[in-house]
Amino acid sequence: MNAQNSTEYSIDPVCQMKITKDSKVPSFVFRSETFHFCADSCRKAFMADPEKYIESKPAKRKGLWGRYLDRLNKATGGKPPCCH
Repeated sequence: MNAQNSTEYSIDPVCQMKITKDSKVPSFVFRSETFHFCADSCRKAFMADPEKYIESKPAKRKGLWGRYLDRLNKATGGKPPCCH
């Protein structure tokens, strides 16, 4: 039997990257909530202006690639692709 994978994920509020929540990733506590980041540069950007990144509405992607990714997320429900 395989042990169930209990890895928790978070979304970097600066670059929107999906990252694992562990002690190795940079984090910052703001208003009693812990935010996790993909890199220290994203953490520093967040620390400089947290209000910019915690608004409830996500930033709209621009350009052809952004529109493609938006349509792909809508079609798949934001779930990553599965093999088989």
